[in-house]
Amino acid sequence: MNAPERILPCTLPDVQSMKDTRRLPIQKVGVKALRHPCRVVTSTGSQPSIATVEMTVSLPAEEKGTHMSRFIEVFQNFEEPLDYTSVGHLMDRMLARLQAADGFMRIDLPYFVRKAAPVSGVESLMDYEVSWVAESRGGAKTVSLRVVVPVTSLCPCSKNISDYGAHNQRSHVTIHADLVGAARVEDMIAAAESAASCELWGLLKRPDEKYVTERAYDNPKFVEDLVRDIAMNLKAHPAVGSFTVESENFESIHNHSAYALIEHRA
Repeated sequence: MNAPERILPCTLPDVQSMKDTRRLPIQKVGVKALRHPCRVVTSTGSQPSIATVEMTVSLPAEEKGTHMSRFIEVFQNFEEPLDYTSVGHLMDRMLARLQAADGFMRIDLPYFVRKAAPVSGVESLMDYEVSWVAESRGGAKTVSLRVVVPVTSLCPCSKNISDYGAHNQRSHVTIHADLVGAARVEDMIAAAESAASCELWGLLKRPDEKYVTERAYDNPKFVEDLVRDIAMNLKAHPAVGSFTVESENFESIHNHSAYALIEHRA
């Protein structure tokens, strides 16, 4: 039987804890581009994902450096699936472990939703880009959610002037919502997809393709219509405060994109 490992007291100098005489506070210091497995809350239970993480804290003028390894320890030891509430808990743990007054955190991850095709009912996964962003400054903590939702948009002008057909394109809608309560990622996805000419699916059969083509044709949207309708959906959500909605439409008849942005301050 092996003898238990002995943990010896560290006698190496702690350079980070030395005093700094330049009298310059640092607003953000920490780690970026940390990739780590995680779990994220979905409407059907928690889901595994891979997070790309930025974690920073403020550093007082008299302190020479922060302890970079502690950021890694905080994230890898955090076992709660990520959502509005747990991201706030993670921020609290980071500030406590780093003994910091202010902090910032951004967690980017792929998020998958199982969707049934509109006619055949065949199921497939759709992926979305999701970011949880938390900040604590002066004792006030905020949590926001960013979601990129791909949708279809069909040009009303093209439909109106053409004898048959109309040009359409895939659009990337980006929602950045400051939350004042618990909101699901699916809520942001629904706010975008319900306002589009048509939503997207990962797998479609021929009857489904007929449906989405005709659905988009019957529901034309300019990029301006798209962001306005999404903004109306977000304003009706009780957990959404201030928000930004952007849409970039990758034009099928031009070599440039159409773009619109709406900002709302609660």
